[in-house]
Amino acid sequence: MAKFDVYDLERNKVSEIELADGVFAGEVNEHLFYEVVKAKLASDRSGTHAVKNRSLVSGGGKKPWKQKHTGRARQGSTRASQWVGGGKAMGPKPRDYAYDVPKKVRKAALRSAIALRGRDQKLLIVEKWLPDAPKTSVAASVLAKLGVKKALVVDAGENTALARSVRNLSGSDFLAAEGLNVYDILKHDALVLTAASARKLEASLS
Repeated sequence: MAKFDVYDLERNKVSEIELADGVFAGEVNEHLFYEVVKAKLASDRSGTHAVKNRSLVSGGGKKPWKQKHTGRARQGSTRASQWVGGGKAMGPKPRDYAYDVPKKVRKAALRSAIALRGRDQKLLIVEKWLPDAPKTSVAASVLAKLGVKKALVVDAGENTALARSVRNLSGSDFLAAEGLNVYDILKHDALVLTAASARKLEASLS
């Protein structure tokens, strides 16, 4: 079991916590990051790009001139793709870019990302963080006292006051433990967990 110091919001050590080596202090396999992050970014794409083909462009119902004896190339519609204002031939269509990565790979990549932050001493565990009301300036002050910048703060999704306090900070963000992912861990310089969320991650990733 790996031991981690647990701090209060003033960065005073209040206790220690033992967490599974396999989740918080295991081997860092960076080769897993690429595929998982690529899948996450692909799933985030809206895929709504589209252009009008000749069947969608209005007008062009009448043949512009007769087929023969004009000296000009035959044309069936002024909305064919070679005409100005015509439809686009073989243009992009709306599509879904999402694809799945095996669950074992996603879990292994997430364990590696957490272990990477622990190895680099960029993983901080606080006893609890329960603000009375959303206050961005207070959240900024706490992170400054904890000595972290561009931090990803993880706690229960029901802690809406903390979520609203952190989400407006430049470079920092809040995620519920259930939504933690490799991309957001790597995107931020530090990972701040509450003791409860650390236990939840240990249970789900072990």
